[in-house]
Amino acid sequence: MSAFSNTNGGWLIFGIKQIGKQFEIIGVKNAEKIEQNFVTNIRGGKFNVVFSTRQRKYLFGEKTVLAFYIPVSAKKPIYYNSPVNTFIRRGSSDMRATKEEIDSMYRDRTFGTKTSETAQNTDRNSLSDNSLDRYRDYMSRFNPAAGYNRFNENEFLSKLRIIENGACSFGGLLMFGKREIIEKYFPDFRIDLIEIPGTSYSNAQSRYTFRLDEHENLWEYYFECLNRLKNKVDVTFILTSEGFGQELSPGLEAIREALVNMLMHADYFSPAKSMIRVFNNRIEFFNPGGFPKPIEELKNKDLSISRNPIITKLFRMVKLSGNIGSGLEKIDTNWFEYNRTRPIYQLEFDSTIVQFRLS
Repeated sequence: MSAFSNTNGGWLIFGIKQIGKQFEIIGVKNAEKIEQNFVTNIRGGKFNVVFSTRQRKYLFGEKTVLAFYIPVSAKKPIYYNSPVNTFIRRGSSDMRATKEEIDSMYRDRTFGTKTSETAQNTDRNSLSDNSLDRYRDYMSRFNPAAGYNRFNENEFLSKLRIIENGACSFGGLLMFGKREIIEKYFPDFRIDLIEIPGTSYSNAQSRYTFRLDEHENLWEYYFECLNRLKNKVDVTFILTSEGFGQELSPGLEAIREALVNMLMHADYFSPAKSMIRVFNNRIEFFNPGGFPKPIEELKNKDLSISRNPIITKLFRMVKLSGNIGSGLEKIDTNWFEYNRTRPIYQLEFDSTIVQFRLS
């Protein structure tokens, strides 16, 4: 129950016996008592929070099968008696959570708020002039109708919550900060991009043929990563109606959307770091931080739930991200149009991998 609550939910079934790969209905005795005891135990104070379940009763002739659905909890971590009894699901197994995984769950309870907090002992001098100038120039060219274009610097920084009450928000600092200041709060700050000459590490001729250098902040990492990745897909150069050169293709659109989504939704307080791995036959985006809801719900309802709302808005204001939760659909549709394959999503409660096949 702890593992289901902390991961993606799941069903507990009573009255089914597994023999090898086969299942046999054996039923339960005293079904009412089992159901009552089950509900009483989960609400009896032994778990750290009270959570609800859905119950179902099935009759197969004279045999009764009970099913209890345990939903994923918004109050993770869920544990029994003591925090050491915190479990997660890996595949079909329940595993005791590590300290790092438990810490990740606590951060998820503040989903959408952590990078909106301010970084103490920071101010305007903590931000890169070059990055801010580049961002404002980009906004004026690609979103000229945005009202932020007319603001002076102080209004601009305040209204976009880059600086609040004289201090940088964590989101603003990550986006535009000077590297030496960012590293005071995020000591291992970097976005890794590695090109591996093989289809796996084991058959690669060397560890890598290219690794992206360190850069100032997320805004600079975005351009450096995109410049490298666009060489992996076919692109067409066009002029926009405003007369600006633009390189476009469905493949590049999908890769760009995946890159922006990675930068917007990473858990920057995790010890793991965002990484892009380019193999001979695929591109993989790894991101610390799980999805806030099941991927099917995010796709079907166009939900927009941001882990880092300030960073998300900053990308949206320069039209590098949409205004609704359509990013997954854009990624899937554009990549399928590009090479007739769908991206593959590997989802864990504390990380996400999106894989694009190149052949």
